[in-house]
Amino acid sequence: MRLRLLMALLAAAAFLLSACTGPSAQEEMYEHLEKAVTLEDAFREQQEPLVELESQEQELYNQIIELSMNEFDQIKQLSQEAAGIVEDRREKLELEKESIEAAKEEFDKIEPLLSDLEEGSEVKEKADELYDKMQQRYDAYQQLYSNYDQALTLDAELYEMMQNEELTQEDLQAQIDEINQAYTKVIESNDQFNQYTEEYNQLKKEFYEASDLEVEFEEPSNNEENNGQEENSDQTEESNSSE
Repeated sequence: MRLRLLMALLAAAAFLLSACTGPSAQEEMYEHLEKAVTLEDAFREQQEPLVELESQEQELYNQIIELSMNEFDQIKQLSQEAAGIVEDRREKLELEKESIEAAKEEFDKIEPLLSDLEEGSEVKEKADELYDKMQQRYDAYQQLYSNYDQALTLDAELYEMMQNEELTQEDLQAQIDEINQAYTKVIESNDQFNQYTEEYNQLKKEFYEASDLEVEFEEPSNNEENNGQEENSDQTEESNSSE
């Protein structure tokens, strides 16, 4: 009987020790936050291919506008090629969106952990700010996605119109104007997304520091910082050159 009692006490002590030495809320949050970063890898990987596709499409567009209606067969062929590139861009956009949404789903797992943090502490304050900033960032991305998707739709319509031999200069100019307006919105929403991303990364760093988590931070390279900007500036050039 004494042996059984001793074993039970040891088991209870082991359970309590395990509970006391388990990961803290901050450590669990760290795991979710860093997994979310990894899940955004696919988002970042689409940037360079998107820029390359935009460059290819731009080149085709430049060739089209140099042709006369006497070369309509060539205009039609190049317009079909450009339309295919627009669809390739849309596929990259969807991969971006899937990556962002997967990362957001992982990030949201920190929400129930927020209540485990000490009220009034700096850690709690930074964690709440971090959570709110990610919601803003995600909403900004949804707006960016919507604007970019609309711009792609207008691009596709443009190349479809160019395959119509009866296309008037007035209709063409109206479509170009609409495309320019669409890409202006893309640039604005991209700037907002980039701003929230920068603010989020700063808050995450402050949260880790307040939590006394030993994390090494790497400064992003110039290419990483400018990917979205380069993408959208290319699109604007395309729209402006259409004029």
